[in-house]
Amino acid sequence: MNEIVFKEELAPGVKLIKVRAPLIARKARSGQFVILRVNEDDERIPLDLIDWNPKDGVITLVFKEVGASTKDLGSLEVGDFIHDLVGPLGKPSKIISNGRVCIIGGGVAIAAAYERARRMKEAGSNVVAIISARTAKDLIYKDEFKKISDRLIIATDDGSEGVRGYPNNVLRNMLELGEKFDLVYAVGPVILMREIAETTKPYKIKTVVSLNPLMVDGTGMCGCCRVTVGGKSMFACVDGPDFDAHLVDFEELIARTQMYREEEEVALKIMVKHRCKNWK
Repeated sequence: MNEIVFKEELAPGVKLIKVRAPLIARKARSGQFVILRVNEDDERIPLDLIDWNPKDGVITLVFKEVGASTKDLGSLEVGDFIHDLVGPLGKPSKIISNGRVCIIGGGVAIAAAYERARRMKEAGSNVVAIISARTAKDLIYKDEFKKISDRLIIATDDGSEGVRGYPNNVLRNMLELGEKFDLVYAVGPVILMREIAETTKPYKIKTVVSLNPLMVDGTGMCGCCRVTVGGKSMFACVDGPDFDAHLVDFEELIARTQMYREEEEVALKIMVKHRCKNWK
């Protein structure tokens, strides 16, 4: 259980791993996630389920090495074991059948956007996809998106591939030209999701965002993943992770995601210092 059976680097610092987790693979649904710990003393990391195979009992996870815990995860190799892994967690995404949907993914969350887009396409929907990254080398899942999208638009901050700019600008141009969607679904950095919500609100287009705030237990008991939606406190781990984008208090969410930034930097420095000592 929890054995890594495949590993691949998709972009600088972005890893894909396949993990043997038959119980999770049998029950997983679109939009759900897992929480794992690399070692007993590590923090818990929530990661989207990108794919799962009930027959083989394998799940696919994609993550970016940012802090100490994700770097620890990235250091594991095929044949290594993850200390503990729980899931599937969260409510499944609502898949639109035979509609026209715009799926937007930014950065490492392009992988999660692909999972939703593929399910929508399989349900008979027309899928327009917008994927974005800082630069061309950070783009992932391009070929996969080309296979399942009726239209794919790539945007990079520096213009090194596709349109130069941000997904909200791309979407705004499409809406101004009269394009219609039954659903806009966005997953990625909080600021990206906020901008998408602000872009679609004047057009009254149903817009859903997948939130990934700080989490601990993943069952709604700790309250760490609390978000305000429509003026009410909700928990991303049990009430989400999908929420109506026009009701999310993004300013509060941004503030909460930055609460432990200093501690995260300290933990990373300690990890790097410890590894350097071990290498000597």
